[in-house]
Amino acid sequence: MKLELKGITKSFGALVANDHIDLVVASGEIHSLLGENGAGKSTLMNVLYGLYEPTAGEILIDDKPVKFSGPADAMAAGIGMVHQHFMLVPVFTVAENVALGGESTGFAGILDLEDTRRKIREISARFGFHVDPDALVEEIPVGVQQRVEIIKALVRNAKILILDEPSAVLTPQETDELMDIMAQLKAGGTSIVFISHKLREVKAVSDTITVIRRGKVVGSADPDASTTELASMMVGRSVSLTLEKADAQPGEETFKVTGLTVMNDAGQRLVDDVTFAVADGEILAVAGVQGNGQTELTEAVLGLHKHVQGSIMLDGKELVGRSVRQVLDAGVGFVPEDRQDDGLVGEFSIAENLVLDLYTKEPYSRFGAMNRAVIAKSAQEKVAEFDVRAQSAQDAADTLSGGNQQKVVLARELARPLKLFIASQPTRGVDVGSIEFLHKRIVAERDAGTPVIIVSTELDEVLELGDRIAVLFAGRLMGIVPGKSSRELLGLMMAGLTAEEAQAQLDAPVGDSTAGDAPAGDSTAGNTEGGAHE
Repeated sequence: MKLELKGITKSFGALVANDHIDLVVASGEIHSLLGENGAGKSTLMNVLYGLYEPTAGEILIDDKPVKFSGPADAMAAGIGMVHQHFMLVPVFTVAENVALGGESTGFAGILDLEDTRRKIREISARFGFHVDPDALVEEIPVGVQQRVEIIKALVRNAKILILDEPSAVLTPQETDELMDIMAQLKAGGTSIVFISHKLREVKAVSDTITVIRRGKVVGSADPDASTTELASMMVGRSVSLTLEKADAQPGEETFKVTGLTVMNDAGQRLVDDVTFAVADGEILAVAGVQGNGQTELTEAVLGLHKHVQGSIMLDGKELVGRSVRQVLDAGVGFVPEDRQDDGLVGEFSIAENLVLDLYTKEPYSRFGAMNRAVIAKSAQEKVAEFDVRAQSAQDAADTLSGGNQQKVVLARELARPLKLFIASQPTRGVDVGSIEFLHKRIVAERDAGTPVIIVSTELDEVLELGDRIAVLFAGRLMGIVPGKSSRELLGLMMAGLTAEEAQAQLDAPVGDSTAGDAPAGDSTAGNTEGGAHE
């Protein structure tokens, strides 16, 4: 089935998210849509799937114009979509989720799932999915949940499949399995639109690559194009994709976490008896699929959780039991994973955001009042130093791009002498050019002798920045390994093996599947809704 988009434009008021986009997806090809977060990729696919009505332009399937008033129309036309955040009901079985929205009933209106179960088994056998129709969705791994989403589309006879950032919640091994599934679907004649900002994956699986920047198509490329070429197309200028950093020169271990356990109000362990230390002048990168305790770990350090057991020592002083203000005053710099909700006050100016944790201290405060002149002068200096692209430091923070917002947060947190620097998802939603700048500043803080903790779900970023890498799974520490460890080792640890078990599995002879197998019950990696499981 051939898909063609002609002049697709989608506006939200004055914001033009898609600007006269032309795109052709041939029958049985994998066509990647590459672009930074916010470039307009997902908006374009939501138009194609009937979730948005285009402001202008038309959609053609096999050269015939079509119009969709909703997803049901798109599905009826042979289009299926797997969203980045799965559209599954956790307490339903696989079969119930697949049937949802297209339920068939038998005698006396009773729901008949047997036909759905049969179709699931047929598709699973055809593509090697290994999906049990009667399994509860909340009890299967994220990688299998994604296969359920694909099965939902195939049961409805999708000939064009849209995959929106499909690897965002997968381990490296699950990502490799997804690539194999895409190849099988292609071989079966399914056309795939693959949305991603990850150059490695796009190059590995694509037949054709279309690059979108700021809502416009800026060019096409084949998978033989270099990552440097593709990155330059994404951001509109040359960028360096390799971080040059000297080996760490670690000093004393001044930050120590011992037996840390964090629980929610229901008593569920989100962080489970974690112990580690970070030395002055080194970066500890924390890896893991989102939802395995990383957020709760960093927030416990900052004093944001009530139910915390264990010890968090910084420079010989206990942080557990202290308020957020006391932790910040103890010398902790913290970049939260959600900069808009937790890192900035959007309606405040850039200058005001730069002193959110300093406005009560001299020289920013004088005689109990904010010293506006000093704040303005300091803001001008930081805007220049951190290359924040804004007309004025008096602009509201919510008028900035994601990358520039992140620079403001980083500039604020690095504006004072630190005894510990924590950055959670430091480059999420940030363009490639800004990533280059932010990484250099993080390494510079390490080189100044500060212990640094980076939390990231981007494995490339973990490998790029980490002098050592800690892996969390279901709130437990699977081990700490050198920064130059293999992606395969880290992927196995992210799936629930200890470092020793993972290494044993990698060292085992081909065909020996007994070394380091993950226990059957540890199938909850990456549960993005409920966090880690006890």
